Parts: sequence; C-alpha cells; structure tokens
Amino acid sequence: MPSVTTYQEALDYLYRFIYESKQRPHPSLNLTRTNQLLDAFDNPHLQFDSVVVAGTKGKGSTSAMIANIARHAGFRVGLWTSPHLHSFRERIQVNGEMISQASLIDYVNRIAPVVDEIDPDAGFPATFAISFAIAMRYFADCEVDLVVAEVGLGGRFDSANVLTPILSVITSISYDHMDLLGTTIDEIAMQKGGIAKANVPMIVAPQPYAALVTVAACAAEAGAPVIVVDDPGSGGIRGYDDADDRVRGPIPEIYDPYDSYLGSHQSRLNGEFQSENTRLAIAAVLMMQKHGLVISDEAIVAGISTVEWPGRFELSTVGRVPVLFDGAHNVDSAHRLVASIRQQFAGRPITMIIGCSKDKEVEKMVPVMASIADQVIVTASRHPRAWRDLGALRDIVVHQRPDIQVVGIDDPSDALKFALHHAVADEIIVITGSLFVVAAGREALGIAKEVD
Repeated sequence: MPSVTTYQEALDYLYRFIYESKQRPHPSLNLTRTNQLLDAFDNPHLQFDSVVVAGTKGKGSTSAMIANIARHAGFRVGLWTSPHLHSFRERIQVNGEMISQASLIDYVNRIAPVVDEIDPDAGFPATFAISFAIAMRYFADCEVDLVVAEVGLGGRFDSANVLTPILSVITSISYDHMDLLGTTIDEIAMQKGGIAKANVPMIVAPQPYAALVTVAACAAEAGAPVIVVDDPGSGGIRGYDDADDRVRGPIPEIYDPYDSYLGSHQSRLNGEFQSENTRLAIAAVLMMQKHGLVISDEAIVAGISTVEWPGRFELSTVGRVPVLFDGAHNVDSAHRLVASIRQQFAGRPITMIIGCSKDKEVEKMVPVMASIADQVIVTASRHPRAWRDLGALRDIVVHQRPDIQVVGIDDPSDALKFALHHAVADEIIVITGSLFVVAAGREALGIAKEVD
C-alpha cells in the first residue's frame, strides 16, 4: 500500500481491520497472527518485563495504578490499554505520555508491508493485533523497563497472551461479551484464566465461587502459583452465581497486602469498587518486588494518589451541578455504580443519562441503573455499536420505573444540556451505560484533551 502521510490516514488503515463477529476467524489464530507481526518487528516484547492484567471490570483502573506506581518508583513504564475514550493514542503510553501522531504514522508505515505479506485466505490480523504489535515495538524503541498490558477481550486468545510476564493479574469477572467468551461464569473465567503461565505468579481479585475455582484450575494446569487478594475476613468470594452449585474445586490462598504495606490505601480514583482495584494493584507491586523491582511504600502512595483514569466514577462540576461519568456497561458494573452512588450521594436527586451498546445485556442492566433515578434521559452515541432504538430503551426504563419522567434525546451532548438546564437544587447528573456515551459527555463539557 502507499505510505500514509497523515494521522487520519494512519487511523483509517488500522480501522480497516475491524471485523464483525461473523467475519472473525477462530480466536486462536489471533495469537498466531500477533506472533507473526512481532517476529517481523524483531520480537520487541522480549526486551522488557511485563505485567498482564485480565478481567471483566477494573482492568484499566488496576493497570493504570500499577503503571503509575512503577513510574513513581523510577521505572520507565509502557502502558497498553483499550478501548480509548477520545483518542486512539491513549492506548499506547510511556510514562503517562501518549504516542505522538507522527510516531503512529511511522509505525503504521513500518507494519503495513508485514500485514500485506500475510496470506489473506487465512485471515488478516485484526486491528487489535496490529495495534498491539505497534505498541510493543514502540515500547522497546522507547527502552521501557516495564510494560503493563491490559487484556482487550478474554485472555486465552488475546494478543497480550503472547507475553510471558513477571506477574499475571485477574480483576473482577462478570458477564460480558458472552457471544465470544461463553454464557456461564465458569466459561468466561476459563478464558480469563488462560493467561496463566508456568512459574509466573497469578493474583486474583475476589470472585463468585465458580469463577474463582475455575481460575485456580487454569493456574494449576499451567503450573502457576495463584493467590486471591482480599481481606481474610471476607474469604475471597464475592456474590453468588448459579454456576456455584455445580462447579467444585479448591479456592486459592488468601493474601492481604495490607498486612505488610502500611501506607495509605486512598486512591485518587473514586467509587466504592475502586478499593478492591487498589488493593489488587498494591498486591501486584509487592509481588513485583519479589522479582527484583525496588518499589517503596512512598512510590505506592504517590502512584495511587495521582493516578488518572477518566470516565470511571469521574466527578466533574458544571456551575454548581455535579456531573458523574461512569462507563458501567454490564449488569455487575451497574450494581457497583448504584452502590457507590448510594454511598456517596445518598438522598440527592439523580438524573441518569443512559446510552448503551447493542451487544450488552441492556434489558438487565438498565433497570438497575434506573432503580435510583428521579429522572432518566435515554440517548445514543455515534458509535456503530450503539443501541439507537430510544423508544425500546425508554420502554425498558418505564417498565421498571413508571413513577418517573423518562425522556429520549438522540445526542448525548443535547441530553446533558437538557439535564443541566432542568437540574434542581442538590441534583447530581450521571452519564453512564457505555464508554462511548461517557466520551461524548466529556467532549461536550470540553474535558477531553485530545479527540480523534
């Protein structure tokens, strides 16, 4: 292909390789394609230590905390995450700085000939694999000491699973992407637990019993030592799932990092659920110390107190009206969002602006969000996967809450303007349901620094 010369051309090239579900080759081919790309780039992923973070919720927050702690400890740190809120460049960062537009153009031109040589009959690599390979080459060229890599989808067949990390991390597991990962919690956990590697320690957040024993079984099969990070009094098990009655096995040993770490536990990230992610991130860096990385308690405090991860229980203010952005997009995250709102904003009027993606459990998720609302505005982002039938979305809310006003407004920015205009004293506005709607709301308020 001709060389790309602009940032938009680079993005257009990368996005050419986004496939619909029915077009996807078998997931195992993703690892083959990722390895081919990395091999052509002289295997940059072998040039630095790494930590791999899988899970359904909290992956990004936990990854960001681990990376920021390591950075404050004096390490040069690459961070690979997805999806992005506003700019593709958010996915590839070194010491908190996004890859430049010029660099991305350069790396796209370097990888395009490699992609062109792959047999199209066997399936081209997906956007994610191409981007991952670019990120790994960029990190190596930047001479990072450590890469924190967030798994994009699942774990077993995700591009990040080509890494042999010094530590594997699994955050909270719940129901999401069931068309690809399985319809039961143990099937989903089997995919997440697939990141286990021989002799590489694995730490796991509290889970439903079936998910926890499934992950432990994956670790045992791979020969990976595994522990669950929790307060011993809580037992490492959170919630209940129907699979708990049929899945049996031993649960991992409980490890509480706060037995040895005596610094502050207070993260800059808000929300009741972030306390779990913070404990997991601190456990991770304490485990990394055993690999020889020197990370002081002071670095931990600095890392968690200055970390930024927008769009996750992120509170802003317009005039005197609080606006809360949270990318909750499945049933469990909706419950956690509601619990955090009840804890921090009890008794205040709430307007929920809700927009969803059509591949989510909208009929189950939206009623949870609406349960605490005094008014709901349903909307849709511009993303191709957005749920655009606002009438149907409104019906879901009305069925749950016939006692409140439910309004449909096509554009999230207009929905936010409407909510702000009609806000009453002490009201809080919550924008949620998908990261795409959150991004639109942040852009409407001018919070976003870079927008593609």
